[in-house]
Amino acid sequence: MNLETILIEAFKEPTSKQEEFYRAKTRYVGYGGSRGGGKSHAVRTKATLLSYEYPGINQLIIRRTLPELRENHTNKLIAIYNTFPEDLKPKYNADEKAFTFPNGSRIKLGYCDNEQDVLQYQGQDYDILFLDEATQLTTNQFSWLNATVRGVNKLPKRTYLTCNPGGVGHTWVKRLFIDKEYHKKERAKDYTFIQARMWDNIPFMMSDDGFVSTLKEYKRKHIKITDEIMKECAFESDYVRGMSMLSKEIQKAWVNGDWNVFSGQYFTEFDEDVHVIEPFDIPNHWRKSAAFDYGLDCFAVLWFAVDEQGQVYCYRNHEQSNLIITSAARVFLDLTKERIEEVIAPPDMWNKRQDTGKSVAETFAECGIPLVRAGNERIAGWLNVKEYLACERRQPKLKFFNTCEKIIKNIPLLQFDVKKINDVATEPHENTHSPDALRYWCSRWQLGTKVKPPPTHYDFECLKPKENSDFGEVTEEYLTGGY
Repeated sequence: MNLETILIEAFKEPTSKQEEFYRAKTRYVGYGGSRGGGKSHAVRTKATLLSYEYPGINQLIIRRTLPELRENHTNKLIAIYNTFPEDLKPKYNADEKAFTFPNGSRIKLGYCDNEQDVLQYQGQDYDILFLDEATQLTTNQFSWLNATVRGVNKLPKRTYLTCNPGGVGHTWVKRLFIDKEYHKKERAKDYTFIQARMWDNIPFMMSDDGFVSTLKEYKRKHIKITDEIMKECAFESDYVRGMSMLSKEIQKAWVNGDWNVFSGQYFTEFDEDVHVIEPFDIPNHWRKSAAFDYGLDCFAVLWFAVDEQGQVYCYRNHEQSNLIITSAARVFLDLTKERIEEVIAPPDMWNKRQDTGKSVAETFAECGIPLVRAGNERIAGWLNVKEYLACERRQPKLKFFNTCEKIIKNIPLLQFDVKKINDVATEPHENTHSPDALRYWCSRWQLGTKVKPPPTHYDFECLKPKENSDFGEVTEEYLTGGY
């Protein structure tokens, strides 16, 4: 029995999407979308094929946790390789968590549960890196791991990623492979993405009774089986029916591989079609205010206007990095030509700095920008944001000019904190700056513009105590609402 026959028998015939994944040869190859697309199987197969194709190649397969690594790769590869003849069988070293092939190739299995775990790969060199479920990794973890793909040999150097929508790495994966937004030295020609849906994995779907019975019904009626029909059959599968208790957003992400909605999204209320509008000239008499989040990594500011009915418009958004306090104040003043009633800032702006003995708030005040302290409760603040985004008859209390690009982009990317379920996750940190400024603004109750009422005669005599009354003197605190 030759090697090709052994591999086909062990890994079976690939789906059309898996075959695309195996054939791709760009520097970065992404594969995924929906659940059930055969991603982990594709990783195991591709790593094995490369091991036999390129003698001496060194590969690393990463899953986020050790239990996931063991269940998805270690145990399954051991079972598969045990079916190989002795002269072709890879040997597993449990201490190194690595398979060594007779031709000198090697597959190392690793995990990266937290930021510190990347340090165990420092100084190591690999020809091929597989990141299985890459959206579970942060940008920093990806950068560290990807730096291990190097070497002076002539073997191919590639990073393969599998991914579903959602997770802490949703943003960077979506940017590179879905939105195709490239920074600095990133090049479009280096990236390939294979979008796999659940119904692309025919072997998986044919094991599902609900899918098979629906498909048979279409065939019985001699209806041409199109991609749309396969999708309908997938939604009738027992697997998808088991998701009926989940939100529609999660079902879209898990079944369709929709990258615009995903599991764990915090602000499911946000809808660009509803919340984002074309700019217009804001009347001078509307009440205007601003809120910011400040740090050397980012100075993020939002400007707001409130009309007579209390409708709020976020009309300007600015983010800029590496600004000292006085520079940040200058940027704010340069961008703000209109009259602003108050500037809201996070409570830590009032902490005294050890080097100067002054707070950030004092420095801003010296620059002509007195600050108002925002509320300090994160969860209460985020719930206030939800209230402003909530729609009644498709009319939210807060709308954004379409020029406010950062806040519009980042609101739908915010996720639940897995350790504090009612809070927003602080990673990826670059997505949180403008949303934090929004939270600070929403932490204070904003009234609409005070409109002078028409002249009315009020009889204040009724407030004076009458003779023989059971009530004492009406106090000033009562009359002024301070009672």
